[in-house]
Amino acid sequence: MTVAPEAQSRPVPEGHVRLTIDGVEVDAPKGELLIRTAERMGIVIPRFCDHPLLDPAGACRQCLVEVEMNGRPMPKPQASCTMTVADGMVVRTQRTSAVADKAQQGVMELLLINHPLDCPICDKGGECPLQNQALKHGRAESRFHDVKRTFPKPIAISSQILLDRERCVLCQRCTRFSKQIAGDPFIELLERGAVQQVGIGEQQPFQSYFSGNTIQICPVGALTSAQYRFRSRPFDLVSTPGQCEHCASGCEIRNDWRRGKVMRRLAGDDPEVNEEWICDKGRFAFRYTTADDRFTRPQVREDGELRPASWTEALRVAAEGLAAARDAGGVGVLPGGRLTTEDAYAYAKFTRIALRSNDIDFRARAHSAEELRFLESAVVGSGPETGVVYRDFESAPAVLCVAFEPEEESPIVFLRLRKAARKHGTQIHHLGQWLSPGVEKTTTIMHDGGPVRTGSLVRCPPGGEAAALSTLPSEVDEALRRPGAILLVGERAAQIPGLYSEVLRTAARTGARVAWIPRRAGERGAVEAGALPTLLPGGRPVADPDARAELERVWGLGAGTLPATPGRDGTAILTAAAGGQLSGLLVGGVDPDDLPDPALAERALHRVDFVVSLEMRPSAVTRHADVVLPVAAAVEKSGSYLNWEGRTREFGTTIEGTGMLPDCRVLDTLAVEMDTDLFTQTPAAAGGELRRLGGHTGARPPGPDEPVEPPTAPGPGQALLATWRQLLDNGSMQVGEPNLAGTARDPVAVLSPRTAQRAGLVPGRRVEIRTARGAVTLDVRTAEMPDDVVWVPADSGASRVHRTLGAGHGALVDLAAVAPMTAAAGNGHAGGPTTTHQDGGRA
Repeated sequence: MTVAPEAQSRPVPEGHVRLTIDGVEVDAPKGELLIRTAERMGIVIPRFCDHPLLDPAGACRQCLVEVEMNGRPMPKPQASCTMTVADGMVVRTQRTSAVADKAQQGVMELLLINHPLDCPICDKGGECPLQNQALKHGRAESRFHDVKRTFPKPIAISSQILLDRERCVLCQRCTRFSKQIAGDPFIELLERGAVQQVGIGEQQPFQSYFSGNTIQICPVGALTSAQYRFRSRPFDLVSTPGQCEHCASGCEIRNDWRRGKVMRRLAGDDPEVNEEWICDKGRFAFRYTTADDRFTRPQVREDGELRPASWTEALRVAAEGLAAARDAGGVGVLPGGRLTTEDAYAYAKFTRIALRSNDIDFRARAHSAEELRFLESAVVGSGPETGVVYRDFESAPAVLCVAFEPEEESPIVFLRLRKAARKHGTQIHHLGQWLSPGVEKTTTIMHDGGPVRTGSLVRCPPGGEAAALSTLPSEVDEALRRPGAILLVGERAAQIPGLYSEVLRTAARTGARVAWIPRRAGERGAVEAGALPTLLPGGRPVADPDARAELERVWGLGAGTLPATPGRDGTAILTAAAGGQLSGLLVGGVDPDDLPDPALAERALHRVDFVVSLEMRPSAVTRHADVVLPVAAAVEKSGSYLNWEGRTREFGTTIEGTGMLPDCRVLDTLAVEMDTDLFTQTPAAAGGELRRLGGHTGARPPGPDEPVEPPTAPGPGQALLATWRQLLDNGSMQVGEPNLAGTARDPVAVLSPRTAQRAGLVPGRRVEIRTARGAVTLDVRTAEMPDDVVWVPADSGASRVHRTLGAGHGALVDLAAVAPMTAAAGNGHAGGPTTTHQDGGRA
């Protein structure tokens, strides 16, 4: 934009037009909305329906301005949120036009006819655009003296979202967000004229992972949260910027808190990452920090029971036990994937110095040696300057998602893929088993003219992804060969032999760029921090003597101090512990149900001589722990995450003075008790040292190059298991939020019609998925997918795949039809999922 008195004497820049707003000449890009041009000039035009990330609607008419074209005034005021700039246009806003000012006052008067004056009790009171604009642009007195319209309230759009209909001004922000951004058109404008209102269809509840955004963008407080409703006033809250701790998207958030307790979360504004959106998990799943069973003091086991202890005693007992276990057989370290980068660095340093070992692996999930080589060669050291970033989706001709379910595993990636497809024509392709809701919403975009196909699903059996990637359909392969194409690979690829190798071969063949998107917030940073058995901090290979020597100099260690032998991965650590080859375990926030074999983890925890757990709440690990050291939640400490782009996401402490310590401080003090220093007393100290170390400057090792293995062929009565986690599931960080849990997707088994028919799954029957370990019984849904395949969620409700079945993605399972449960059986409602273990009991 250019504003200058001599504008008439200069040529109009290419792609721009010249117009006048409130007597000031301005050059604006062609196609820009009038309201945006005015904003950039510092002129605020009141509005309700306008939002910069939504398509124009012109619904509220609050932004009316006076417009002249070719010296002739238009016959009536125009909505500046729908009119684009034009050469020679003259615009007068409410600042210089009595006509525009009167029109805006008239619209405001109309809106306030039925809008209740309940600002003191409204959740939006104090931060309400209607409240602010009524004072600034409305009349001082109302001419309306009749009875305002009322409705029964609130209406539950979902278990989380409540609607007060009399407050609604029909701006359509919520319905446009649902359709355009989230792709969940469950909320709609009903009726017409004076009786028009927002609602849902009786058979279509608002089941969306992004519903909380409608609350934040609602300009009048018509949509409220069951979690926050009437809990606090905006002017009672202190706002602190933060970063979401749930997934690798790296969302900017805002924590609003009072009296040492977070009351709500809002989406922050970061155009490079999450724009102005967050998922419902990031918005609502924060009550785990104030759970009643939260550890507030260290615990030491005595006579078989944990008892509270002082920090001095607990650290002494932990140090003596770990030192003894280290000297006896060694200690394995499982930090988990939820750590900040600084905490992961402290774990990596503690393992190498205090425990003299490389037996550390943050991957508290299914993993493989092939994945480890992929991380070493293609992930470590990459960042926004060199790798794929969110904005690249919009310029990419095509994106292929491999073993990756964006809506479930990285919701903001899902939203940005939808935006790329809807606004920029990017083809979004998926390699998987069935047209899940997330896949459907990125391959078919709803426009006003109807559905538009923007991508495809390349179907393959679970375990056959590598073979399918090597023989892609011609249209997908050709799309990947166009400059700028992207391959997004998820952590599920670790369960498919040869897939990471084939991803790299496909990238080399087509020229497509590769990005790795794990599910947890701390995984990308843990790679850089060296929380892996073959990598030291900064991506230095354990087996490289020069890299070890460099690290020894920085850490002030003697030459040859660091162990030279690569360590065991997570499964090997647990196998060694269960077999007596390791004497101790140091465990961060790891849920054994996330591991590929929870039973192995239980045996390992039971077998080893000594277990130390750094945790917030009781878990399967703390049941075996000899010492539990309570650690701080994300809002109780500072630090940073690396999101999947490799972009640093720093945050400060929100809630001070809780007495909870970050993992890096606990490990630093524990190391002192073991007669060594880590110098990670604070996240700032740990992060500063990691940055000073820098990245590995030597050659990267070659990537994995394993052969493609075909999937196992199912026999009679068998099927291949496809599974991944849903966004809202049994995760412990969603505890204490029943309203959020009410919006989770039901656990069902998905099969092809032919597979269901062969298994005898006639209407009214349910399916039992069985292995030698146990069985899960679920309701059936049929979909177009490969035959002899069954999909179930990995950890939703009673569908606990790893714990109950002892199986993972691509495993063989048995199928059998069973009669539906009665209301008196199982979990108390007809048709609910059940789990059967080897002992025949119910869980």
